[in-house]
Amino acid sequence: MIYFDSAATTLEKPGAVPRASAWAMAHLASPGRGGHAPGMGAADLMYRMREQAARLFNAGDPERVVLTGSATHGLNIAIRSLVGPGGTVVVSGYEHNAVTRPIYAIQGVKMKVAAGPLFDSDGVYAAFEREVTPEVDAVVCNHVSNVFGFIQPVERIARLCRERGVPLIVDASQSAGTLPVDLEGWGAAFIAMPGHKGLYGPQGTGLLLCGGDAQPLLYGGTGSLSARQEMPDFLPDRLEAGTHNVCGAVGLLEGMRFVSRTGTARIHRHEQALAGRMMDRLACIPGVTVFRGGENQSGLCSIIIGGMDCEEAGEALAKRGIAVRSGLHCAPLAHRTAGTEDTGTIRLSFSAFNHSAQVDRAAAAIRELAKTVKR
Repeated sequence: MIYFDSAATTLEKPGAVPRASAWAMAHLASPGRGGHAPGMGAADLMYRMREQAARLFNAGDPERVVLTGSATHGLNIAIRSLVGPGGTVVVSGYEHNAVTRPIYAIQGVKMKVAAGPLFDSDGVYAAFEREVTPEVDAVVCNHVSNVFGFIQPVERIARLCRERGVPLIVDASQSAGTLPVDLEGWGAAFIAMPGHKGLYGPQGTGLLLCGGDAQPLLYGGTGSLSARQEMPDFLPDRLEAGTHNVCGAVGLLEGMRFVSRTGTARIHRHEQALAGRMMDRLACIPGVTVFRGGENQSGLCSIIIGGMDCEEAGEALAKRGIAVRSGLHCAPLAHRTAGTEDTGTIRLSFSAFNHSAQVDRAAAAIRELAKTVKR
């Protein structure tokens, strides 16, 4: 199988990741719950994971790194911490349902969309300049669109938010591990990311980097201040109620070590090169539309095969041994902004473990599939 769905989950991991998770399951207990060796070992490795993330994402104090179950979990914490009933939020035109659904669930919230043309960084920034007004409680923006790979001007948006005194939440689901992510440099209130994509960690892991005050989403035991009924007022305990996913965290530590050794810039160049090669081969196929953004695009390729339903095309490619993602990709707002809401797209996304021969074989399969469409 040729796996081109790493924007959903990187399937091939560095070998150290599953080995570490399996070792943790057999040797580690719950951190902060006992002075015995399995508990203390778990606490040590959890702290090493936080240290690794703090270095990789310039988060400063490792205790500002909170382990979550996913980017979605982290985004819910961040949004609920900053936005209450009747509040106002500005989002980009390319947000995932992991952002828009939590906002929609808060009673009476007004959501303003700073929508700019696809791959137009200046247009997106101008939209934020218009929409970030004094009554806004928070801005939420993804670093990279999961549908099109559009790299949004997060640094400029962060500067705008600082100038106007509005807290910023960044969804780094598609950029963590491939692009610079900088909590302190951006001055963001929160940055959320998954562990199982560009960080090559296990599914069911995520990180929330906290630049400001946070409110718990879950309440319960933390192993600290147990005599009190209120949640601890310090991180990470305040946001980590219940038993930790130690096996996932230890695997995530190894994934981040792989990213640090390899280098995010190197991974990004490799994925961009594969995406560029794929787009070059698909752009000349009759009936195929390729969404291309040059340097404003990450290592991801979205296409439409004219006259063929995207879901059907994805199934046909799967039968040919090529794994892709088709449809709306849980991001209808992005499709609405780009004008593809009625069709969706076929997304091919790459990782550090893909290579050019796979791209060529997949492009040939798409060419043959396009020939089956009656025009």
